[in-house]
Amino acid sequence: MLGPSLVLLGLGLGSGELILWPYLVSRFGLGIIWAAVVGIGFQFFVNMEIERYSLARGESVFVGFARYFRGFPYWFILSTFFAWIWPGIVAVSAKIFAYSFGVSHFEYLGIALLLLIGVILTLGPKVYKTIENFQKIAIGLGVPLVLLITLVAAKGADWQALSHGLIGIGEGYLFLPKDIPLLVFLGALAYSGAGGNLNLAQSFYIKEKGYGMCHGSRGISSVLTGKAERHDLEGRPFALTSENLSLFRRWWRVANLEHLIVFFLTGAVTIILLALLSYATTKGLGLNTQGVDFVIGEAKAISSGFLPYLGGLFLITVAVLLFGCQLTILDSTSRIMAENVVILRREINLSKAYYLILWLQIIAGIIVFLSGYRDPFVLVVTGAVINAATMFIHIGATYLLNHHALPRALRPSLWRQLVIGIAWAFFGVLLFYSLWSYLVK
Repeated sequence: MLGPSLVLLGLGLGSGELILWPYLVSRFGLGIIWAAVVGIGFQFFVNMEIERYSLARGESVFVGFARYFRGFPYWFILSTFFAWIWPGIVAVSAKIFAYSFGVSHFEYLGIALLLLIGVILTLGPKVYKTIENFQKIAIGLGVPLVLLITLVAAKGADWQALSHGLIGIGEGYLFLPKDIPLLVFLGALAYSGAGGNLNLAQSFYIKEKGYGMCHGSRGISSVLTGKAERHDLEGRPFALTSENLSLFRRWWRVANLEHLIVFFLTGAVTIILLALLSYATTKGLGLNTQGVDFVIGEAKAISSGFLPYLGGLFLITVAVLLFGCQLTILDSTSRIMAENVVILRREINLSKAYYLILWLQIIAGIIVFLSGYRDPFVLVVTGAVINAATMFIHIGATYLLNHHALPRALRPSLWRQLVIGIAWAFFGVLLFYSLWSYLVK
């Protein structure tokens, strides 16, 4: 069962966990960390509703969406492309690698990393297994290292501040300080987990892993090293016999457990540890930097305050995790856009559409680098705000899909419907309030 949630966790261990939350905590303290836990908690329930549909029907949610509204494929293609065209995460990774190894022009290193991602995804015979194996290694080594460094750096007072922050008690404020930049906070909240349309990619990953009615599904193969296969987008419902319903409930319980442990618990612990590490090492130092420069400043504080090599090890770990995040992002976005293209034009081969879109995204990212728009923090926040808007839309769409497309016996319980409704309203209110506050200023 392990795998799909690990891939989604790899998407989550990106800019929110490694950059935005540590940056905000260094400025405003741990009193805001409750929001990160709320954010990833909401995403757990949203992801499970995405899984519910694919478990029951053996197809991605995008096929289900298209049955009810023909314009949805166009929306998912455009919103995914414009939300993730900004190579902010790989830019951060490149700048950290460049700093660590003394390279002067990080943008060229960023271009090289984008090309490397294209080569890895193109040469791996089975794309899903390539992603899964990479994330197993990166997360398996990176998360324990972050835990170790945090245990070395954090003192009793830091842990006490963390315990207060988890219930919204900050230093002179409750829940949110007045001067916190709402758009950055919104971006951090959206990136507490995968974020944006990327949550919907969970539908692909459980399909390729063979959960429930997805058993026997064929995954995307390399056009160079893989075996050419026909992909059937449509799944099938199952007869509502007592035996089948019992089997579905078993799948549902185990899928929930896998996602709870791998995505929610591991993800929440990692966010909390990275925020605590930032607080323990940079709070009170008056760092006025943001984004990548903040991460570098944090590493310097770790080295000067503790063991000299720990800061460099922390930087390399962050850079590798961010590279893995960008690798998985390009896979997920290419899957989303390719499947929606094939939904519109059934004669197109899914694997060929995937690789065409993958390389078009890489070329677009290279153009962004060469255009001179190179501030990674601006790129990250721009993408995060767009993704908060797409989350608001797909949370509501997934709820309606499960309510109308699934039999009553397979629909979410009342309390899960309530949680999804709260998550949808939470993102909607915060999105419109943040944009309004920004425009008024």
